[in-house]
Order: sequence, then C-alpha cells, then structure tokens
Amino acid sequence: MLRMKVALMMALAMFGATACSQNTGTAITQDDMDLGSAQSKITVVEYASVGCPVCAKWQKEVYPAFKAKYIDSNKVHYVFREMLVGGGPEVTVAASGFLVARCAGKDKYFAVNDAIFKNQEQAFEAPRQTLLDVAKSVGMTEDSFNKCINDEKAIKALDDRVTRHSRDDHINSTPTFVINGKSLEPGYHTLDEIDAAIKAAGA
Repeated sequence: MLRMKVALMMALAMFGATACSQNTGTAITQDDMDLGSAQSKITVVEYASVGCPVCAKWQKEVYPAFKAKYIDSNKVHYVFREMLVGGGPEVTVAASGFLVARCAGKDKYFAVNDAIFKNQEQAFEAPRQTLLDVAKSVGMTEDSFNKCINDEKAIKALDDRVTRHSRDDHINSTPTFVINGKSLEPGYHTLDEIDAAIKAAGA
C-alpha cells in the first residue's frame, strides 16, 4: 500500500455516501481542472473519485461520447472536482492518484485520471505499481513519483479541496453532476439523461 499520512486518511475516510444538496454552486476556483470553453453558457461540474467504481463505469461507458458531443465542440465547460469517498483501497488509490495527476501537470491531468479509471481494478490489487506505471506513462520517473505522493503540501491541498467540496458544496457521493448549479441525483447517469439536463439548463 502506498504510504500516506495517517491524519489525512482518517479525515478523508469520514466522507461517506450520503445525499447531496440539489442546489450546488458552480463558481470556478483557481485549482479546478477543466476542459472545453469557459465561455460556454453551460457548465457541467463532475465531483468524482478515481477510486470510485461507479465513476469508472461512467468514465468508460458515457464519458467518451459526452466529451465528443459537448467538450470537444465547446458546447459545455466541463469541470472535474476531486472527491475521496469510501475507505480502504478506494481512498488510497484515489488520494495517491490525484496527487500524481496534479504532479503530471494540467496538460496531462486528465490523461492520468483516464489511465487510473481504466486500470482501477488492478490499482486496487497493486496500488503502488499500477500508479507508478501510470506516472511513468506521462513522463514521470520513480523518484519524482515517490516525491509526489509524499509531498506534505500537496497532500494538505488535496485534503483542503475535498473538505471544501464536501462542506461548502454539500457533496458526499460520487459521481455527482451539477449542471449550471443544479445537482442531478448522485450516481450513474446515461448520456440521454445528461442530454436532457443540459437541454433544460439551456432553456
């Protein structure tokens, strides 16, 4: 198991799968990771964890078509916000995975997330080796990987982001999609369901 700070793990393990509010703010912050046009009239915020199996299922089955239809065409501004829910390997993989994604840089952030989602089951079995392989695939060395996942400042920043999303945005389940400030029911949503929500938001 990857070495993580005990205090961080204990704090993050408290975030359970409870319901979220139906009116969540979508003000963009400096540390948000985003794709698509920031000038779009529609903003889709996804609160997700790379250690969440339902998130991985959505990433595999819906995200490619969603990206092609809405992000690549600049019809929506897509914002990804990091969450850590559950416990055990789900939190370990997610926390370390997000640290690696941030260390890789904004231009490679989503590539790292995609790779972790794709190899999630393997990561649960062998977290260090799987995440190291992902890190190397985007140009990191083993030394830079080790420094990354043990960076106390970065760990605190991740903890702060997760705490803010849970406390201020009332998000405690993943995935949760918020479209122009209105939350969908937490969980998996088909492209048709997201189409309908985007259409309603733009009406």
